[in-house]
Amino acid sequence: MMDRLVADRDTLVAVRGVRPGGDDAAESIARAAWSVLAEPGDTVAGALIEALGAVEALTLALGTSVPRTGAAVGSELAARALSEARARWRPRARPGDVRDALCRARDADARLILPGDECWPTAVDDLGPGRPSALWVRGDPELLVRTPRVAIVGARAATGYGEHVAAELAGDLAATGAVIVSGGAYGIDGAAHRAALGVEGATVAFLAGGVDRAYPAGHQRLLQRIADEGALVSEPPCGTAPTKWRFLARNRLIAALGHATVVVEAGWRSGSLNTAGHAATLGRPLGAVPGPVTSATSAGCHRLLREYDAQCVTSSAEVRELWGQSVAAPEDGAHDPDRVRLLDALSTRSRRTVDDLARRSGLATDRVLSLLGLLGLEQVVDVDEAGWRRVPTPAPR
Repeated sequence: MMDRLVADRDTLVAVRGVRPGGDDAAESIARAAWSVLAEPGDTVAGALIEALGAVEALTLALGTSVPRTGAAVGSELAARALSEARARWRPRARPGDVRDALCRARDADARLILPGDECWPTAVDDLGPGRPSALWVRGDPELLVRTPRVAIVGARAATGYGEHVAAELAGDLAATGAVIVSGGAYGIDGAAHRAALGVEGATVAFLAGGVDRAYPAGHQRLLQRIADEGALVSEPPCGTAPTKWRFLARNRLIAALGHATVVVEAGWRSGSLNTAGHAATLGRPLGAVPGPVTSATSAGCHRLLREYDAQCVTSSAEVRELWGQSVAAPEDGAHDPDRVRLLDALSTRSRRTVDDLARRSGLATDRVLSLLGLLGLEQVVDVDEAGWRRVPTPAPR
C-alpha cells in the first residue's frame, strides 16, 4: 500500500499539525492506514507493529510471505494468526480509503496523534498489543496528557439521582483541575461532560466511530461543544460508523486514560461494567457510587462493590483519594467541626443560599452566616446574587 498511497502533503501537514519529514510522513501514512485496516484492539496488528514498526508491518501485512514463528515478528505471532489477520485486513487495503480518511480529518479539523508525539497519552500503552496504533482528535490533544484524569461512566438510561450525582462529581472535580473522561453517550456520560463544561473545566469524549460523526445524534450540540472546548477522540478514522463492537473496544481506552474510573449508575449487565473490568485489569483504581437497593440501575454498582473490590465513593474528595490525592491536612483553626460541616455543604459548581446551607449542614442560620464571613476573608468562598459557593482550587500537577 505504501508505494500506491500518495497522500497530499498539505493534507498530511494539516492532520499532523506539523510539517512531517520523510520518515515521519511514512510513519504517519502507515499508522493512518493501520487505523483503516484493523479494528480497534486488534492484538495481531499491535504485535506486528510493535515488532517491526508501522511501515514494515504494513508491508508484511499486505504481502504474501508468511514468516516463521520465532522469526522477526516474535514467537507470539504465529503464522496461522498472521494468515487469518491478513484475510481480515485485505478487503480494506484500498489506498483511496486511507486518502479519504486523511481528507475527512482535514475537513473536520482533526489531528492524527502518534506514539512518540508530545500529546500521545502513554497511559494507553499499558494495553500492550491492544494499544491503539494512532488516535484521531478534534479539539485540544494536550488534554490527553494533562493530569489528573478521571473516567466517569454509567448507565445510558440513568435516573435523575444518577445524573445529579454524576454532575456533582464531575463539576467539582473539573473545577479543581481534573480532566473528565467519558464516552459521550446519553445518561451519565452526558451529565459528566456537561458538568465539566459548565464550570469551564476540561473534558474528553472517546467515540466509537469517527470524530467527524456525531453519535448519538441527540448529542450533536454537546459533542460539538466538546470539540470546541475539550477533545473528541477516536481510534477508528473519520467517516467510520459506530458499531456495538467498537463501543466495547473504546471502553478500554476510557479506562486506560483515567487515573481512576468511577461508575455512577450501572445495571447488572451494563456496558459500564466492561469499562470497569478494563480498569481493574489495568490496575487502575475503581470506584462505584451506591444507590437505592431497589434500583435496577444501581445493581451493577453494588455488584462492583461486592465482587470487584471497587471503592465506595460519594463525593469528589473520595474520588480524588482513589488516585492518591488525599485532602490536605487542616491548618490551625480549621479543625472546627462546624466549619467542616459547612464546607461539606458547599459546592464548587452550584451556588447555594444561606437557608439551603443551614439545612444541609444542620447549623443555625446565624452560625452559617458567621462562618461564611470568615471563609470569605480567607477567600475559600465567594458570593453573588445567586448565593454562596466554594472557590475552586487548582489540582496539583
